[in-house]
Amino acid sequence: MLLTLLSYKTSQVTTQKIVAIGSSTGGTEALKEVLVKLPANSPSIIIVQHMPISFTKQFAQTLNKICEVEVKEAQSSDYLGVGQVFIAPGDKHMVLRKSGTKYYLEIGSGHKVSGHKPSVDVLFNSVAKVAGENAIGVILTGMRSDGAKGLLKLKQSGAKTLGQDEKTCVV
Repeated sequence: MLLTLLSYKTSQVTTQKIVAIGSSTGGTEALKEVLVKLPANSPSIIIVQHMPISFTKQFAQTLNKICEVEVKEAQSSDYLGVGQVFIAPGDKHMVLRKSGTKYYLEIGSGHKVSGHKPSVDVLFNSVAKVAGENAIGVILTGMRSDGAKGLLKLKQSGAKTLGQDEKTCVV
């Protein structure tokens, strides 16, 4: 029985790296600048960009044309793989989930959090809970307070955290 429990627990461990990015006003250019420089074998990247529903899919398609990584608007049950970038759909929250050793996304509705939907705090809180030290959290320009609490949770979970320098931010 103990051997079964130990092997079950070990089989659920993953070292897959996840990068979670939160971005708002002016962030589309910052994201473009970062994503076009990434090689095709980059870790999985999940992004909340404050943007209306009618723009996120087009934004992802535009980035996909100019990047080596694959960029797409996220859908529920998308599994995260190397060289993939997922952008939360406008007016939907995106959270990270885990099945066995694989990460996947869940897209859903709900109330605005920190004044936004999608909310960076919602994404970051889920990444802290599910990926912890396997994650990197990044805050880009124009965020106000959305993402601040989630970034702290990421740091407390063992994730590395980064924030764009105020001098280079649009807002």
